[in-house]
Amino acid sequence: MSAIRMAISELRRITAGRLPVLAVLALLMIPMLYAGFYLYANGDPYSRLDQVPAALVVDDAGGTDAEGKAQNVGQDVATELTDSGSFDFHRVSAAEADRGVRDNVYTFAVTIPRDFTAALQSSGEFTPRQGILVLTTNDANNYLARTIADTLTTRVRESVAKEVGTQAADRFLTGFSTIHTRTQEAADGAGKLADGAATAHDGAARLASGAGELATGQRTLLDGAQQLADGAGELATGAGTLATGAGTAASGADRLSAGTGELATGLGTLRQATADLPAQSRQLADGARQVADGNAQLAAAGDRVAQESARLADQLDAADGTIAANLRERGFTDEQVQQALAALSTAKQPLVDGNARVQQVSGQLDRLGSGAGRVADGAEQLAASAPQLSSGIASAADGAGTLRDGATELSGGVRKLSDGATQLSTGATALRTGADRLVAGERTAVDGTDRLADGARRLDSGTGELATGATRLHDGLASGLDDIPNPAPGVREATAANIGDPVATRDVAYSQADTYGAGLAPFFMALATWIGGYVLFLLVQPLSRRAIAAGQSPLRIALGGWIPAGLLGVVQVTGMYAVVSLLLGITPVHPFATLALLWLTSMTFTAIVHALNALLGAVGQFLGLVLMVLQLVSAGGTFPWQTIPGPLYPVHHVMPMGYAVDALRHLMYGGELAGVVGTAVPVLLVWFAGALALATFAAYRKRVWTATAVKPELVL
Repeated sequence: MSAIRMAISELRRITAGRLPVLAVLALLMIPMLYAGFYLYANGDPYSRLDQVPAALVVDDAGGTDAEGKAQNVGQDVATELTDSGSFDFHRVSAAEADRGVRDNVYTFAVTIPRDFTAALQSSGEFTPRQGILVLTTNDANNYLARTIADTLTTRVRESVAKEVGTQAADRFLTGFSTIHTRTQEAADGAGKLADGAATAHDGAARLASGAGELATGQRTLLDGAQQLADGAGELATGAGTLATGAGTAASGADRLSAGTGELATGLGTLRQATADLPAQSRQLADGARQVADGNAQLAAAGDRVAQESARLADQLDAADGTIAANLRERGFTDEQVQQALAALSTAKQPLVDGNARVQQVSGQLDRLGSGAGRVADGAEQLAASAPQLSSGIASAADGAGTLRDGATELSGGVRKLSDGATQLSTGATALRTGADRLVAGERTAVDGTDRLADGARRLDSGTGELATGATRLHDGLASGLDDIPNPAPGVREATAANIGDPVATRDVAYSQADTYGAGLAPFFMALATWIGGYVLFLLVQPLSRRAIAAGQSPLRIALGGWIPAGLLGVVQVTGMYAVVSLLLGITPVHPFATLALLWLTSMTFTAIVHALNALLGAVGQFLGLVLMVLQLVSAGGTFPWQTIPGPLYPVHHVMPMGYAVDALRHLMYGGELAGVVGTAVPVLLVWFAGALALATFAAYRKRVWTATAVKPELVL
């Protein structure tokens, strides 16, 4: 019996009767239903996000922009979100939003806080802080919804950042235009300043020259004023001295006149009084002599009394020793002797005092005698010269009268001289005061003209530097003016927009899936192919027992057992392909090649499941399920296969489903076909050949019947 006849016999067996036919039809529809319904349900979920309820809380208090206009970015964002239709947004309070997310009334919530606008405007006030969008999610509601909401808030943030950045850049560029205009005005003003500074420099030079000449003349005038002050001072000093001397002379002349008058009067009186002076002086000389002789005798008597008094005092002093010795001889103690001597000293004290007075009176009597002698001698001389004195006094009285008359005339002349000298002194003093004031004023004027000259020189130097600096300022402003941006309004707006959103993306897609479902189609079609091949062997026998019992070739038996499942698998994937491409609208770029690859994939997968069932029976059927799970997680159907854990890398590289998924992507999206022809097809063929070889080995083993084969422990 050939493999084809064995396959036809198996197909007849499983289609014998109405229910078997329905079962076969049901098995044929499993890949179609699995892939079709899953891809239908997930064909374009993003287009139906407007059915997802979301809470929107707007607490933004708003603010004012740079021009003073009211602005509320939070309200603008809320309007944009609700108008976009991206989600079914509901404007609610913060408490209601929080409660709704917890209770799954809302999938997530977006909160725009009270200071959102103020935070966005903070950079203009140099107190920068970020505006915060609060996204509240609950993965218990839906995990992917959080991911989609994150994408939404990212887009909102980028949109707000673009708008705010554009506005800030526009203000920045507007500021540059304003700076350009002001710099132009400053350059014009600097040019005028340079011209005025040059004119001022010329005037300052002339002022400095004139101030120097003025200072020289003022110094000459100061020298003359100083000379005048010195002469006036000398004149005032001389006039003062003259006035003082004249006053003194006037006073002396007055006293001289009065004195000469008194002298004349006195001399006249003296002449009358001394007319009898010669006779009287003689009498006086005789009497003085007699007095002198009597005083001499009295002095001699006093000397004798003084001598006796001194001798008596000496004797009393000498008696002290004698008395002391006598007292000691009579037995008196020294203390008693001293007391006696003290009493004796007290008793003789009046004698000592009297001796002192006697000595004093004796000396006075000696001096009196000597003086009386000199008076007597003088009286003798006076008596001898009295005639001449009387004649001289008469002559003097006559001359004093003449002197009195001349002194009176001198007093009148000197008084006039004193009055004139006083007036001269007053005028000279006033002249000196005025000259001093003139000198002080001239000195102040000299200082002022010196400062004026120095200031004029500094002014000349400063105006020169000012002119030079103003010229440099004008040149610098003029040369730097071109470096300050001054874009036209249209260019400024375009530049601001570019600064606010400097980076744009341009998608370059070598191949592209149109929808989310189209992106998942290669994975789920490959997975559905495996499931379809797996369920076929719920009806199809992996190996023909009759052929084994008849001793047919193991390869023929293996092919005879696989061909029915392989043909049914081709029918399965053809129906699945028709549903996906025609009903769901997921049209491959290479439709016939895609269908051919699905046929090859189905034949390979059915061969693998056939070999497992042929070799291991129920255990092999279970292993087929395990291999499906391993390929489900390692094929890279949703995320890139590189994102799977490292231990699953070998599974991805060995198992055929990952290659089938990659090949379907290239064929459906229009990718490079070299990988399909060079890698995926050979891998599938190798797996097909390996599975057929394993099924042949199973057929070879089945020729020997065992108790387990006759009565298996587990039948599925």
